[in-house]
Amino acid sequence: METPIVELDSDHPGFADAAYRDRRNEIASLALQHRAGDPPPEVAYTAAENATWQAVYEKLVGLYPTHACQELNQVLAELEHPADAVPQVAAVSRFLERRTGFRLQPVAGLVSAREFLGALAGRRFCATQYIRHHSRPYYTPEPDVVHELMGHAPMLAIPEFADLSQRIGEGSLRASDAQIEQLATLYWFTIEYGVLREHGTLRAYGAGLLSSFGELEHALSGNVEVRRFDPEVARDTAYPITTYQPLLWEVASITEAFAKIDAFVSSM
Repeated sequence: METPIVELDSDHPGFADAAYRDRRNEIASLALQHRAGDPPPEVAYTAAENATWQAVYEKLVGLYPTHACQELNQVLAELEHPADAVPQVAAVSRFLERRTGFRLQPVAGLVSAREFLGALAGRRFCATQYIRHHSRPYYTPEPDVVHELMGHAPMLAIPEFADLSQRIGEGSLRASDAQIEQLATLYWFTIEYGVLREHGTLRAYGAGLLSSFGELEHALSGNVEVRRFDPEVARDTAYPITTYQPLLWEVASITEAFAKIDAFVSSM
């Protein structure tokens, strides 16, 4: 199979790093050769890649007790991610399959919203295996293995969150292009950047927050507008993708988020 060509924007930290681009191509090739139903391929991560993982991991776990929902903290303890080495996606996928029936499906990079959401309907989560550039370990302009394994994977082990993800995916199966865009927006405001109240205190349950300590600190700083989650309003609300989120939508629990998404999908 021909090696893919990694296309990075000029402001990407790894844009001018030929060795990083080659490494991305190498890992992307593994995903392209993957056959549906097989376990994700093993990646022999380098010392530099493991060091990048460790830098981010230590920052995040320091925030989780006071910033993440209790469900995340409970699952992370069971997952037992190593602090000093990138976990293998295959091992995490086996853990998820035992817990909620979700599997991690390796992809070479970003996929279309329709493809991504459609996979969720079958309890498959499209996951990247490359890691962000070592020069900026606390920033990534795109999903990477840290985002997948620190943000999404622990939450997908929680039944209510897994059901919420699948329900959004089910809505995409019969959706028009305009509805796909709305579902992708609702996915952003729940699965990626959702917050909830625990004993009156705001906590994060969205993977975009849980995998970025800067975003996580900002979200719970008191300087962000927080509204009660209303899918009928949120579905048409614009959001930035290159800056911290100025608006978050809260629910009382992940179960409430599922109930509201379920009603929205049923009405489509």
